[in-house]
Amino acid sequence: MAIIAHSSSRPRYAFMVLNLIAEVAGPDGSAGPWIEQDGQSVLLRDWLCDALVPMGHRDPRRIALGERVRSAFEDSGTLPASSADADRAIEDEVRARVRAAGKSNLSRAVSDLVRVGLLRRHYQGFRVDHHNRGAQRQAVYTLAPVTRRLLSRAVEPIMRPPAVQQQLPL
Repeated sequence: MAIIAHSSSRPRYAFMVLNLIAEVAGPDGSAGPWIEQDGQSVLLRDWLCDALVPMGHRDPRRIALGERVRSAFEDSGTLPASSADADRAIEDEVRARVRAAGKSNLSRAVSDLVRVGLLRRHYQGFRVDHHNRGAQRQAVYTLAPVTRRLLSRAVEPIMRPPAVQQQLPL
């Protein structure tokens, strides 16, 4: 954690991102570009953003964003008449905007983790070797071996030799 604290402007956020990636990583330490969630395939970056969204649910900026979205819908005349439909439309737009901002924050945190060697990032998809990274390619994150050992969920049991009579400690 100390290496993250010294290399990232948001170390707690970067550590949470690293933990979430470790949670969905396969046995080889790689995660993405797609993961399975509730029987559906979801892009890893979208899943990470959605997993981190509840942290700022009561954030005053999030509440202000909801008010700005409502105001924009009212000004353009696209706010649904039903209050339930209006709330749903506002929530969908807020979620889309928060996800877009979350992808920028996620990218920054991953770049910090890549810079210190805790994570590797590569892209998979159409035009893999194209110089423009955005050519319909999706991010794949791979944990460095040291990171895999530190964040390993499986704890190997300690194997003790079977007890033999007259070997019991006093």
